[in-house]
Amino acid sequence: MRILTTLLLVSALASGCVRARAKTTPEAPPLDVPAPPPRDVEPREAEAPPPMPIVAEPARNAPPRPRPVPREQPRGEPARQEPVKPDLLPVEPPKPVEEPPRPPTTLQTAPATVESEVERGIRATLSRATTDLSRVDYRALNADARTQYDTAKRFMRQADEAMRAKNLVFAKNLAEKAAALAAQLAGR
Repeated sequence: MRILTTLLLVSALASGCVRARAKTTPEAPPLDVPAPPPRDVEPREAEAPPPMPIVAEPARNAPPRPRPVPREQPRGEPARQEPVKPDLLPVEPPKPVEEPPRPPTTLQTAPATVESEVERGIRATLSRATTDLSRVDYRALNADARTQYDTAKRFMRQADEAMRAKNLVFAKNLAEKAAALAAQLAGR
């Protein structure tokens, strides 16, 4: 019985492999390719572009020649005076018009009363950043964190300089950046 089952199974599997080729359509005759069209190329005579005129170089003013320094004549002989030629007269440059110096102008974006409040806010932000950075152990930081620490310190220095220069908008921006970096480093 086993042999019979095995034979039936083998014959069923072998019947699928009777044909070695897949079904294809009968071979069609090759397509006729038309001959290429004739190539009649007429040579084209290129016209030479008209010659460009030469651009004249701007006239250059030659610097005046230095006037020869007269030698001192011995005291016994009278000094010989040469007539002064008009082309050797010394040319004095025109004197620039002097304007009175103006005091430096400071651009104020806020009224003077609000300015002190803005300064107080910036100082508070900087002190908060200083407090946060003081809680951080610099030696325990990795390379990226050390870079952030140094950047926060630099922002604080620049904010202080900007406050002295009365550039309060820039100082506030720098102070906020320093406080944000310090807060991240402190682990908030």
